[in-house]
Amino acid sequence: MNKAFVVIACAITFIVAGCTKNSTDAIVIGGIFPLSGPVAVYGMECKNGIELAVEEINAAGGINGTKLVLISEDDEGNPEKTVNAYKKLTTSDKVNIIIGSLTSGCTQAITSLAQAQKVVLVAPAATMGSITDAGEFIFRTCYIDLFQGTVGGIFASTILGSKNAAVLYDNGNDYSVGLKDNFVATFKQHAGNIAAEESYITGDVDFNAQLTKIKNAAPDVIYLPDYYSTVSLIAKQLRAQGINVPIVGADGWDGLTENAGDEVLNGFYSNHYASDSTDPKVMNFVSAFQKKYNSTPVSFAALGYDSLYILKDAIVRAGDTDSTAVRDALVKTNGSYVTGNLTLDNKRNPIKPAIMVEIVKQDGKLTTVYKTTVNP
Repeated sequence: MNKAFVVIACAITFIVAGCTKNSTDAIVIGGIFPLSGPVAVYGMECKNGIELAVEEINAAGGINGTKLVLISEDDEGNPEKTVNAYKKLTTSDKVNIIIGSLTSGCTQAITSLAQAQKVVLVAPAATMGSITDAGEFIFRTCYIDLFQGTVGGIFASTILGSKNAAVLYDNGNDYSVGLKDNFVATFKQHAGNIAAEESYITGDVDFNAQLTKIKNAAPDVIYLPDYYSTVSLIAKQLRAQGINVPIVGADGWDGLTENAGDEVLNGFYSNHYASDSTDPKVMNFVSAFQKKYNSTPVSFAALGYDSLYILKDAIVRAGDTDSTAVRDALVKTNGSYVTGNLTLDNKRNPIKPAIMVEIVKQDGKLTTVYKTTVNP
């Protein structure tokens, strides 16, 4: 291996962003992730999942005999920096396939650019429904907010048997608003009552006023559609007020067990896979990830891992790394991956089940266990 290739390989970090060959005769894939900032745990997990997939694919001979090289950029969870990262990857690094970014707002900031420049963009975790509206070069490997909010509503009403729900959400966050809207609609469709619907703005740290109103409404479940860092703050204040009903959320809760305490027990959230699944693909992935990183992978790692394998399979079918050829092959995705059996609908969104997990305490530590599956 020559020195130039070593330098490039050592620069690898996250998201799969492009699929072009450079002087090292490698397939170069670029990525955009939040490697720092408030949701950095998502980016690091996704990066690790992708790097594991790169390592496995290269060990098996690469893609059509060509090794993969991953180049990544940190957007800090900031849409403006996502755009800068995209421009760097597509101009300086000349990639034509991107995996990223992770949050919906950051991903939405680059979808029109990718479509106009015919760059294949694969969003591993951006669940906002409109992400793929920009055009035929935009794909995703996660389910959308419409489905995830629906799953939360079905779970709260039919599995938990709740009749009186409260919702507390960030009214400035598209992810949080989208989940809230679909949870409320579904819960009502299942004869549930929304006892309280309170909001806050991004960056708030004191939720006691909203929680007092929620407590007075006497709900039997509370839906908290936000990211783990905010949910951990809310849960502490919620339990401190003596509100002990179940709390339900979505995939943004991933990372909560490492960043919260017992206040999140009796908590449930929709997710893309369950690490304790007995599915052989899941078991092999979890085992390999634990061996490499000495930790159990959360859903962002699984989604990153699957994103690369879905791209790998498409490139093999296309027999080419041209972005149009890869796009045409991606549309025909139909296979079994860690996050489920996956096909794509006419808007390039995956059709696959959602998992509900429960936060429990085992051996003195918080963890999640599989609760149930909700199919589309």
